[in-house]
Amino acid sequence: MNRIDRLTAILIQLQTKRVVKAEEIAERFEISLRTVYRDVKALMEAGVPIGSEAGKGYFIVDGYHLPPVMFSQEEASAMLTAGKLVEKMTDVSIRKAYESALLKIKSVLNDSEKDHLENLQSAIEILRHDKQEDYPNEYMAEIQNAISKKNVMRVEYLSTKEERTTREIEPIGIVHYSGRWHLIGWCRLRNGYRDFRVDLIQSLKNTGASFDSRNLFTLQEYFQSLTAAHQEMEKVTLLFDKSMTRNVKYARYYYGYVSEEDLGDRCRMTFLVANTRSFCKWLLMYGNAVEIENPDKLRGIMEEMVDELVLHYKGALKFS
Repeated sequence: MNRIDRLTAILIQLQTKRVVKAEEIAERFEISLRTVYRDVKALMEAGVPIGSEAGKGYFIVDGYHLPPVMFSQEEASAMLTAGKLVEKMTDVSIRKAYESALLKIKSVLNDSEKDHLENLQSAIEILRHDKQEDYPNEYMAEIQNAISKKNVMRVEYLSTKEERTTREIEPIGIVHYSGRWHLIGWCRLRNGYRDFRVDLIQSLKNTGASFDSRNLFTLQEYFQSLTAAHQEMEKVTLLFDKSMTRNVKYARYYYGYVSEEDLGDRCRMTFLVANTRSFCKWLLMYGNAVEIENPDKLRGIMEEMVDELVLHYKGALKFS
């Protein structure tokens, strides 16, 4: 990137946040702090009203805005691709907001870029292997709003075990895994952090009441705490025949179920297991409909248990 393009990009970056640290600019463009200071000074000399706060960073003085910037072909393509992901992986509230934003972006493109996006539109597709076609609710935009404003939410939740509860939640973030969006927050009903699947929320209301986030984990700290708590646990991956997944659906939550992956005829499931021998006893009931992928030592435990059963029943036959 030449210096003119970098100066323009720095100016755009300064307009994305209230205060931008010099280190953030240096990291984004892979330049030294000295170069950042020199570039910011060049922008100021060109008449851009840039202020600074010692120890915090740079900011654009209120009232100044760069006129609409033309997107590069690569940037426009990336926005279109992101739109395909939003269409398949989010709820109605997010899709509507993104579609509105994308229309505004398209309005500032030149004719060749508009043609470029039109040609790409039908050439990019996101396929989902799960059978859920759409989210049953449209709460994600409201959840994001509550996270940002640190507002307490009141939700009616239907758990995977079909237990219906009403809870007040202090949200700390949302995360996408196992094909679903999950709301992470402090549950006042359970007096602890909980993970809620967004598609299982039956109703949601932002109470408007604020909570003090100083004593709560950040989303990153929450996952770090989970990792630390599970250091003594064994990660297990299994391959189940598709015909068996219905039988496993609810029982798996009692054995450390984490996630699953659709492989066509089979399904890969991941577990965090504290007692491997007890876990293997559960697996025995599925016979040859399950295969242990990892770890190898679990196969050894299963072999030992099968041998014990064979010896047991051979002995029983001798005395019958």
